[in-house]
Amino acid sequence: MTHPDQTPYQEADACLALMRAQVDAGLQHLNRACSSEGRLSAEQLDAHQEVSYELAFCIAELEASIVMLRYAQQVSTQDEMCEPMALSFCAENIRAVWQRLLTHATELALSNRHLLDLMGSEPLAGFLARFGDISQIAAIGAALLARGNARLPSGLDGEKDMVRDSFARFAEDVVMPLAEEIHRFDQDIPDEIISAAADMGCFGSCIPERFGGLMPDERSDSLGMLVVTEELSRGSLGAAGSLITRTEISARALLLGGTEEQKSTWLPRMAAGEKLVGISITEPDFGSDVASLSLKATKVNGGWQLNGAKTWCTFAGRADVLVVIARSNPDRNSPEGKGHKGLSMFLVEKPRFMGHEFNYENPTGGKLVGKSIPTIGYRGMHSFDLSFEELFVPDAALVGGDEGQGKGFYNTMAGLSGGRIQTAARASGVMQAAIERAVRYANDRKVFGAPVGDYQLTQVKLGRMLSALTAGRQFSYAVARMMDEGGGKMEASLVKLYSCRAAEWVTREAMQIHGGMGYAEESDVSRYFVDARVLSIFEGAEETLALKVIARDLIANAREENLG
Repeated sequence: MTHPDQTPYQEADACLALMRAQVDAGLQHLNRACSSEGRLSAEQLDAHQEVSYELAFCIAELEASIVMLRYAQQVSTQDEMCEPMALSFCAENIRAVWQRLLTHATELALSNRHLLDLMGSEPLAGFLARFGDISQIAAIGAALLARGNARLPSGLDGEKDMVRDSFARFAEDVVMPLAEEIHRFDQDIPDEIISAAADMGCFGSCIPERFGGLMPDERSDSLGMLVVTEELSRGSLGAAGSLITRTEISARALLLGGTEEQKSTWLPRMAAGEKLVGISITEPDFGSDVASLSLKATKVNGGWQLNGAKTWCTFAGRADVLVVIARSNPDRNSPEGKGHKGLSMFLVEKPRFMGHEFNYENPTGGKLVGKSIPTIGYRGMHSFDLSFEELFVPDAALVGGDEGQGKGFYNTMAGLSGGRIQTAARASGVMQAAIERAVRYANDRKVFGAPVGDYQLTQVKLGRMLSALTAGRQFSYAVARMMDEGGGKMEASLVKLYSCRAAEWVTREAMQIHGGMGYAEESDVSRYFVDARVLSIFEGAEETLALKVIARDLIANAREENLG
């Protein structure tokens, strides 16, 4: 039973721990079912993909709930909305996790009867009765409408809030007036956005000060990068929010694996926005499966020749340099050539090209051809199919020099971890914009004689939307702190999984609140909706993260002592 001296936060912690124990029990069963001679079997794991996928979301929702509780404890004295929001968010996630477990109980070797009894007994029953009522969620939405402001305390220091304010103004004054036209006519991002962003230092938010960036030399500080990303994405995901993604990925890769000369040559120019970057990893036959990439890098006199195809290379036309992952050891039968061991990373310089296609004849040999892929959203950046035809790059282009051969996979993973929390921040920015528009419309638009916001269903939608945004934002901040301390790689995948799915739902609900106007292409919320759809696909597709990163790691590390 609930202890009378427990605070609501302690009750919530106890309930979340109970649900986590059930998830852990399921993970332990899968560990046994998918193991052969003490090792996980890839074939057996693939036979349990659906339940593994659902368990990944269970963990993401439970972790997001824990982060929300800690956030509310920190800022509840600053904003009275935060505590009830965190507690109702936990209650809803407890029900969602329980439902997933009940659906897959047989496959997880869990007892249906035990799960049913668990939900009807203390502490779960009492907690859900007190904090899981729909009227409480509606009250959060009503309070949001009354204040007309979707901004809650950030929980960050004053310096970060000043950075946020500066980039919020930049988004409103520079990006938003251009965003609709860029999207509707699939234009290039204008120089006025790129140059103004560079002047504000946004490209240096993930680069140490000694290389001309804004990040302290003595420690990593990813929070500033997240704050900048959120506000740029609030202005427009395609026209601004993704400008620093490629710099974030390439900077982390260079800091890990680059030579000192490469760092001192490239990082200052990236920080200043002098050199724009594109990331060329994905191939037509290998989406998120980095270890299977096949674009060939053949050693020749003075450098390397690149041959093969890449796809979904965002910003490739405009970029001055492409970070390319290629197979420098083509002998897949040798230990050095198998899987990720045969991959290397190259910095490929090229001229800037405007528009939707380009054909670059390299004066030192070979050519690079690019053609943009028409997309329903995320316009402005343009994603390209690329064809490398005996394209020559000098020895200096190999990241890490001779010592960098075969280390491309590790450099890529270091970059993508940063890219994943940055993508979570992009999701937060899009959600923020969508909620702001939805609140404004719900207060102004009348239906059946009353404002749309007066109806309970609208209030419930907005309460849940604000909760999802706040959880995603605070989760990304928590993971950024972990990564700055040297950990958090798996958590970066978790927060991307959670936030990107949340952004799809939040933008869908914002569009729905607008009714027919939301479906009009001239409406901002229609752009948010189609832009948000890409978030679960790039920087690691949702399915790949859930199955090959999160669930695999959880199942592999399931331990009996975790069970409750």
